[in-house]
Amino acid sequence: MKKTNFENLEIYQLSEKLADEIWKIVLTWSSLAQDTVGKQMIRSADSIGANIAEGSGRGSDKDYSRFLKIARGSLYETRHWLRRAFRRKLLTDGQIKSLTPTLEKLTPKLNAYLRSIGTYNRKDSENNE
Repeated sequence: MKKTNFENLEIYQLSEKLADEIWKIVLTWSSLAQDTVGKQMIRSADSIGANIAEGSGRGSDKDYSRFLKIARGSLYETRHWLRRAFRRKLLTDGQIKSLTPTLEKLTPKLNAYLRSIGTYNRKDSENNE
């Protein structure tokens, strides 16, 4: 199967990597943890890439920008769930150290990509980079 344009984007590849790593971790948790924090974290992580993909097929930069902003919101939601999981001792220091490089690359790259398509509002990302 030939790759579509969004699959070649580094932000999409990073979002897939993050979602896959989170999936592997959550599979090892108890059913209570999976049903609460785990499902929310998986959904928000999967939503990052899904919104990048959906936005790329919309046809206009304005629509694309809107979906990229939703992806950014999902990224921040994922960060929230990671914090909750860590504080509840569901994630180890090692797992956090493993996930952090992807998170630290994806956030500024997603904001930079928004700027590059020309519909980025600086006010939208204050304190988000």
